[in-house]
Amino acid sequence: MSVEKQILHPRNLHRSRYDFPQLINSCPQLEPFVFINPYGDQSIDFSNPKAVKTLNKALLIHFYGLSDWDIPENYLCPPIPGRADYIHYLADLLASVNGNEIPKGNTVKVLDIGVGANCVYPIIGHQAYGWSFVGSDVDKKAISSAENIAAINPPLARDLTFRIQNAPANIFKGIVKPGELFDITLCNPPFHTSAEEAQMGSQRKVRNLGKQKGREVVLNFGGQSSELWCKGGEVEFIRKMIEESAQIAKQCVWFTSLVSKSAHLSTVYYALDKVGVKGVRTVEMAQGQKQSRFVAWTFLSADEQSEWSRKRWKK
Repeated sequence: MSVEKQILHPRNLHRSRYDFPQLINSCPQLEPFVFINPYGDQSIDFSNPKAVKTLNKALLIHFYGLSDWDIPENYLCPPIPGRADYIHYLADLLASVNGNEIPKGNTVKVLDIGVGANCVYPIIGHQAYGWSFVGSDVDKKAISSAENIAAINPPLARDLTFRIQNAPANIFKGIVKPGELFDITLCNPPFHTSAEEAQMGSQRKVRNLGKQKGREVVLNFGGQSSELWCKGGEVEFIRKMIEESAQIAKQCVWFTSLVSKSAHLSTVYYALDKVGVKGVRTVEMAQGQKQSRFVAWTFLSADEQSEWSRKRWKK
């Protein structure tokens, strides 16, 4: 009997514990990494980057119909259940302005700021709801990796496109074209304020896992500098995003961003108030012991949201 993780979103396909025999059947490369832990359960070594990457590959093949998936070494390899939660709560957010019906299909256009080499948000959003995605990133190698993932998985190829951000100080500028419309944006912003802080965070994570004592720190989930830190950290990145969103206020219904620390919310709300948004929502999420949330904001009135829904999502 599978035990459900009650705190994940009700539509999250990862509410049950990992079924390793099923995953190995879908992705035989996972088998060498699976062992019986002291509790008598099958597991993997979550401090081993290769094991984590192969688990992700198995999950994406098994649950989302991919034929293959890979990322370059040392790039961010995110936990799939948490990424799926964000997507499902975004679907609920769109449904809230569409008569509680989730808009589906590739006419729903999503912008993923910082898509990364892993391309996980577009994969889940497309395979769960049929949405089309534009993924942006400042890293050319990450864009190439995401493009390759879409190319080798025919269901994704038509509806996923990618754009390089040539000016790293910008977020929407240079990515969103004049007059281009997006139904929603998402972002997992760089959390740390410096490379040193990111390294310290990695060391804490390894200590918490109780692994690799006396050895060089290995990031089990990887990550390039642009994925892990930026000047001013998460708060400054989101503040800049809010400021730029005001310049394309009528080109999107909902702008959203993950906010990793609840202590940052007051600063985020202050920035939103300054640009005169019409609505703000904070959606709390939790995966295991980790608490997270995203903040969503809109510059459209209720009537404008209804009009948007009628024109773009009603068949």
